[in-house]
Amino acid sequence: MNLSYFISKRIAGIRQGGFSSIIHNIAIVTIAVGLGAAIVSFLIMQGFQQTIKNKIYGFSAHLIVTKLTMNNSTEEQPFFYNIDLFNHPEKFPMVTHVQEYSHKPGLIKTPDEAMGVIFKGVGMSFDTLRFAENMVEGNFITFPDSAYSNDIVVSRTIADKLELGVGDKIVVHFFQNPPRFRRLQVKGIYETNLSEYFDTKIILGDLRLVQRLNDWADSVAGGIQVFVKDPDLADEALVAIGESMDYDLYIEKTSDTYVQVFEWLGLVNRQVVILLGIILTVVCVNMISVILILVMERVQMVGMLKALGARNGVIRSVFVYSGIRLILWGLVFGNILGLGVCFLQDKYKFIKLNAHDYYMSYVPVGWNFEIVIALNVLFFAVVTVVLLLPTAIVARIRPLSAIRFD
Repeated sequence: MNLSYFISKRIAGIRQGGFSSIIHNIAIVTIAVGLGAAIVSFLIMQGFQQTIKNKIYGFSAHLIVTKLTMNNSTEEQPFFYNIDLFNHPEKFPMVTHVQEYSHKPGLIKTPDEAMGVIFKGVGMSFDTLRFAENMVEGNFITFPDSAYSNDIVVSRTIADKLELGVGDKIVVHFFQNPPRFRRLQVKGIYETNLSEYFDTKIILGDLRLVQRLNDWADSVAGGIQVFVKDPDLADEALVAIGESMDYDLYIEKTSDTYVQVFEWLGLVNRQVVILLGIILTVVCVNMISVILILVMERVQMVGMLKALGARNGVIRSVFVYSGIRLILWGLVFGNILGLGVCFLQDKYKFIKLNAHDYYMSYVPVGWNFEIVIALNVLFFAVVTVVLLLPTAIVARIRPLSAIRFD
């Protein structure tokens, strides 16, 4: 058996009390609280980022294909969307779903209010399952086999401002020459809380209504939305899809369209990393203090071991093993604390948020056990390396003075 490990194990087996025992418990609690806080911070950050991204991707997909144009109008340039990407998405391994859409500006008019909106026409290929998490009342549009649907889905913001409810009928005036209007019925209400991008301006309806208003053919739309298996592979998918398209079509990532949101999410990630650095610093300083106290407690033992011929490396290892034992206990309790808090929050959602400020009504948890494992490894590696610093004092202890130390 390793001599250093044997001695550290014997030391740990000796019942300790008073100040020494308190110091050991403080070390374990510090590591546990530090790791627990890091786990909670990273999993909440993951949940926050995933929730925001899913809301955006649910509306705009991961990639957007449009007609190449220099026009800045809210209405896209129409094109025939029956391209290879739409008809045979299975040719692109990273693509999971493709759907057509088009935008048209309009004005909702009620007896008491009027509000400018953008009518987003979607087809029967629209991924209603992915959008279902945004629905808060009613149902999605029902698409008839022929003609177009008079159903629309409005946001909670628009519904509250215009005092609309499910089943109400409204008149939407569309901006074109000559102007046209349609009487439509509210079939459902959605809410993303991303007011400046969706909730204050977009209503969803049948793409065939836009085609009828614009005198387009049935296979014409303003754009195509493309969903991929993994958002991190969007760049690769963009290149692969772009090579198969005509030169008059333009493809871009949704993350570039909403670049401000994604840059903000990157800043959130940076802040959590800074918090992790602060936590690790506090834990390391605390462990240095604990190991110094352990060495001072065992000065006579150190002198005796040196008198018997033990080298400094062997004696230092005794205290490193003692520190590692404290670290392991701290990691165990830290995982229980961090994962326990996240589990309770994920199940009961007891920490609420102001949805208008944070884009969600409660603190979300994004389960990612790779991050949890990485945090455990990081804490163990960094704190273990730091233990080598205070144990260097062993080399300064002289056997004769140490044996007489009291």
